[in-house]
Amino acid sequence: MADSPLRALVADDEEPALAELVYLLSQDPRIGEIRTASNGPDALKILQASDLDVVFCDIKMPGLDGIDLAKVLSKFASRPQIVFVTAYDEHAVAAFELEATDYVMKPVRPERLSQAIQRVVTQGAPPAPPSPEETDDEVIAVELAGVTRFVQRSTVRYVEAQGDYARLHTGQNSHLVRIPLSTLEERWRDAGFTRIHRSTLVALQHVDEMRVDGGRCAVRVGDDWLPVSRRHTRELRDLLVRSTSLR
Repeated sequence: MADSPLRALVADDEEPALAELVYLLSQDPRIGEIRTASNGPDALKILQASDLDVVFCDIKMPGLDGIDLAKVLSKFASRPQIVFVTAYDEHAVAAFELEATDYVMKPVRPERLSQAIQRVVTQGAPPAPPSPEETDDEVIAVELAGVTRFVQRSTVRYVEAQGDYARLHTGQNSHLVRIPLSTLEERWRDAGFTRIHRSTLVALQHVDEMRVDGGRCAVRVGDDWLPVSRRHTRELRDLLVRSTSLR
């Protein structure tokens, strides 16, 4: 794909937005053929009849919206990459669940569009964070509304399971990542993370207080109190004692 121009489809029901995006794409040497569609059904017809590399797609369109179009494309034996171009950020999580390559907010900035094209060229791979061999502090790439942020493991205070996802809680924010809690438990065990509940991992270095009241245990991490299950209470107490003695 990197050796030949990308064959693209632009789908948007607003003519000015469609024309602007086509113009911006035409200025990029990585883009070759550009097809257009003003609604979801027309876009689907073109995609069924043509072998294209990428779809730059609005989300809110008549007949078949962008999310539904992406669901249909996910069933293709060889599906094009999808870049959502939209004025609405509330669909970002759904977009990445559908393995969208990028999520660009309107009004489209040329430099932001260029980044999206580069991701398509590299088959959607986000910018690579330093590998564990290169640094002692692992970095997690977090995608939201077309922006990639890097979260350092050392800033994560605790992690909550949310289905197949995990929510990383730092001092000021939380970030949803598509990594199961069990994977992070195994990967971060040597970095001082331990399970305190079936749905929670905690970083021992960020535990400020442990309290047992009426047989129920909880730990304070910043301003948050997190319940500790009975089966993990004794192990957590031992770990905290050992970690404190090493500080």
